[in-house]
Amino acid sequence: MTDWTTADIPSLSGKTVVVTGATGGLGYGTAMVLAGAGAIVILTGRDDAKGLRAIEGICERFPDALIAYEHLDLASLASIANFAGRFAAENERLDLLVNNAGVMALPKRQQTEDGFEMQLGTNYLGHYALTARLLPQLRRARAPRIVNLSSLAHRSGAINFDDLHSKHSYRPWRAYCQSKLAMLMFALELQRRSLAAGWGLTSVAAHPGYARTDLIANGPGTNSVQERLGRLLQPLISQSAAEGALPTLFAATSPDAEPGGYYGPNGFYELKGPPGPARIMPQAKDLAAAAILWDASAALTGVSFDEIAAAA
Repeated sequence: MTDWTTADIPSLSGKTVVVTGATGGLGYGTAMVLAGAGAIVILTGRDDAKGLRAIEGICERFPDALIAYEHLDLASLASIANFAGRFAAENERLDLLVNNAGVMALPKRQQTEDGFEMQLGTNYLGHYALTARLLPQLRRARAPRIVNLSSLAHRSGAINFDDLHSKHSYRPWRAYCQSKLAMLMFALELQRRSLAAGWGLTSVAAHPGYARTDLIANGPGTNSVQERLGRLLQPLISQSAAEGALPTLFAATSPDAEPGGYYGPNGFYELKGPPGPARIMPQAKDLAAAAILWDASAALTGVSFDEIAAAA
């Protein structure tokens, strides 16, 4: 697996793919490669102008690409429901869902329009609701796959069920780590529940290591000693957005990606390098916490996998 490249991606002709946060960074790179492999790719994002530019950029490289852009704000349950409704009206099935979009370490606490802490709401709860709403289309695919983007930050994460939305105490990185731990726990729990309920899904997680993306560039600018040191070391310990997308692409397309697997760069501390199995911290394997988080997510979003599966 250590020599895996995009050249190993099989033809995706006829496959329908949705990539969230695909107007830049990792999502754009992921969508670019999937479109080049022949998939029908739907890019989603909040900035429609950036979406159109992303379409133009992909078409410049792949003139025959089958791509479209759809507005989707993962910080809005209404936007998620509207997108899922439009998708269902135009597509019978969904072969691949890449839950990529995210925000990182917002300096001040913000809320989504539904009252969720912004990082938890955008990075995790929005993707939970989106995946559930797209479950009928996923189940109609021959081999449906969902890829959740986690992060090395999950290693420092903990789910604070007593203050899930950081209303009493907000720390930017702590909230980010919690959201990325939640994404990994979601991927693992979704696989377990799919097996138990017979949904037929393959749920996989991935992380990009230290990839140079807009998410990093637009993160909190503290100008601390740690941040200045990080800028000096960046050329040695980081990789491009295209390289950072490789674990996602492996998880999304490789027949060797295992259900419930987790993939990232295989270099030092998983910061850079070709894709390989990634380390899962013990808190991400906590079955009791995963079940509580699942139930809390259904209650908060008003979206239930079981109810949607039963109604499909």
